[in-house]
Amino acid sequence: MKKQRSEALFEKAKKYFPGGVNSPVRAFRSVGGTPLFIERGKGAHIWDADGNEFIDFCCSWGPLILGHAHPKVVAAVKEAVEKGSSFGAPTELENKLAELILSNNKYIEKMRFVSSGTEAVMSAIRLARGFTGRSKILKFEGCYHGHSDSLLVKAGSGLVTFGNTSSAGVPEAFVKETIVVPLANEAAVKEAFSKFKNEIACVIIEPIPANNGLLLQEKKYLQFLRELCTENKTLLIFDEVISGFRIGFTGAAGHYGIQPDIVTYGKIIGGGLPVGAYASRAEIMAKISPEGDVYQAGTLSGNPVAMAAGIAQLSECLKPNFYKQLEDKTAKFVNDLNDYASTNRYSFKVFSIGSIFWPAFTDAVNINSAEQIDAESMKSFRALYHAMLEKGVYFGPSGYEVGFVSEAHDEKVLQATQRVIMECLDTVMQSA
Repeated sequence: MKKQRSEALFEKAKKYFPGGVNSPVRAFRSVGGTPLFIERGKGAHIWDADGNEFIDFCCSWGPLILGHAHPKVVAAVKEAVEKGSSFGAPTELENKLAELILSNNKYIEKMRFVSSGTEAVMSAIRLARGFTGRSKILKFEGCYHGHSDSLLVKAGSGLVTFGNTSSAGVPEAFVKETIVVPLANEAAVKEAFSKFKNEIACVIIEPIPANNGLLLQEKKYLQFLRELCTENKTLLIFDEVISGFRIGFTGAAGHYGIQPDIVTYGKIIGGGLPVGAYASRAEIMAKISPEGDVYQAGTLSGNPVAMAAGIAQLSECLKPNFYKQLEDKTAKFVNDLNDYASTNRYSFKVFSIGSIFWPAFTDAVNINSAEQIDAESMKSFRALYHAMLEKGVYFGPSGYEVGFVSEAHDEKVLQATQRVIMECLDTVMQSA
């Protein structure tokens, strides 16, 4: 595989950006080697600056549920940008995307568009504090909610990738307002509520934790959180930046049938462009400025090009059987790999839900908390990663990150990928 162009671009990038990248995990430090500089994408495939072609399961970390450069999304973006890229004023496209979402999601009544998932979560936390008049928040080890200060307390994803438990630059005062407890541990949550009764503004959780492995939670645990929050007049926030519109149009809330107080979205609602949103019932959203006294603003919020892309993409997601077909082909892809690993007695398993999957070197039947992940297993992932890359399959460059199947990943593509993974597994496991 040729790498000269990517290597040259990376060396040049180091002159301009910390670590040569604009988001840490892109630097390939978890898997080693030089990051690929991507030149273009179409359908289920991407091409790097050296002309190498890959089947892509990163999908820009999730938002490309239709695949790269979907014709309807591209057409919508072109039409919108020809009219102007940004106005800093309302456009009808904001109304159209909001109506599309709200009329098909019974769990929310009003929403506010922002420009990223981090911004959505940061705003949701402020809203929860403003609505309840309380200051403390409770989050879970293994869930990642973006890089705002109060949430970079033993966060997951990129931070675990670099072996850190928190970030420099976060004041101790912020840490003191954030309670962190283990996932899937009712006793720990109860203890926190007992100790900080009437102080907790909100509990925030990825209902489908997918930033530090795929740590699937039982419905009864999420229902426990719902009931405890209701009892204590604490708001329950579902961070669905990844799971929202990915496992179904109503996300994890709809999948589990649990009503959160606030939901945060991102990724898919922008069709690949920068976007985020937070949403709730009308009573809570009424606290947001200019209607209420919780301030939040953004020049590019509701950007017309992002709104147009979102409308085009979500309209496709609403087509009959869209999510069922996506889930069915993901399940077959995952089950075939698990059967192969089992037959060969490999300590390897692919966990999945909907069209999200996570390959792990483990014998565990389930992994639902961060401490269950064996850090040593990442050595095997690194070997697998580079073996797959050489054969034209691209995953996100970290063993803690999940993969995604898009509409563009047809049976032919998935079968070809299975063959590559199986061959690479043989190589990795036999040399271990």
